[in-house]
Amino acid sequence: MNTPTYTVTPKALDLVAKIAEMVGELQGSGEYARNLRLRKINRLRSIQSSLAIENNSLSIDEVADIINGRTVLGAPNEIQEVKNAYTAYEHLLEYNPYTVGDFLKAHEYMTGDLVESAGRFRSKGVGVWAGDKLVHAGAKADFVPRLIADLLEWASASDMHPLIKSSIIHFEIEFIHPFADGNGRIGRLWQTLILSYWNELFAWLPIETIVYENQQNYYNALQVAGQSADSGIFIEFMLSAIYQALEELPVHKVTDIFPDIDTDKFSKSELEFIEAIVGYIEKHGEITNYRAQVLTNLSAESVKKYLAVLVKAGLFDATGKNKGRKYIVRH
Repeated sequence: MNTPTYTVTPKALDLVAKIAEMVGELQGSGEYARNLRLRKINRLRSIQSSLAIENNSLSIDEVADIINGRTVLGAPNEIQEVKNAYTAYEHLLEYNPYTVGDFLKAHEYMTGDLVESAGRFRSKGVGVWAGDKLVHAGAKADFVPRLIADLLEWASASDMHPLIKSSIIHFEIEFIHPFADGNGRIGRLWQTLILSYWNELFAWLPIETIVYENQQNYYNALQVAGQSADSGIFIEFMLSAIYQALEELPVHKVTDIFPDIDTDKFSKSELEFIEAIVGYIEKHGEITNYRAQVLTNLSAESVKKYLAVLVKAGLFDATGKNKGRKYIVRH
């Protein structure tokens, strides 16, 4: 059994400690566990972002419509990617993260009706290209089954913290590149799966959204780690993404963040909007229209209207103009 090469830096250990503390706070509050609507939004964010990293152009609204069975005008292959990813994520808690069979099953869900080799390891060489430059050549096809089996066997036997182990697995999947297509989507899914085995909270945490928003840094970390054959820098990147994703989740009730709020004066949809952004507000004390769109799955215009209601209610002060406009909690 081969052991992956990695370096666990002091920065990585510090992030592990911070993440574990945040997970404890979230579990203790129970706020996120009870908010089923927010969990559903976050699942949509995970799917849309993971596909967007692979150049799928469908918006979060279109992804939601496809999953809800509505007609969407879009490229057939992109629509199929959404349906497949939804199926793959819906089965998330059924997979065993350390068995090759479930690894292949997840790939079949993710790429069915899109590639001929769905659910099977590639039989040919493959490379990652930037224009006409080869950035990374995957492992030889003949070696792939054994490499993946060894990787999952190592992961199953290792007592390493799941936060670090899942990041190593994610990197190694990308480095081996076991499939003709879908490697990135499966790598991100498998990290989420391993984390979910540790704590089910991670089944609904949209880490993929943070990765998408920092896509170039994600690719840079993969490239540097690949060149050094050591996943240390990639571990740091993924832990930072996980930490940022957790920062956006609500730890406390709306009334804890806004003690003077009269919830009876707000509509159901307005309260749902506040609940969706309160985790971010709690950590940062301010929010932009864009961040609120990401957190709520609403259009820019709808977000603008809701934020205007909160300004009028005395919960926020608005500063700046256009894209530089921020909404700051009024104390």
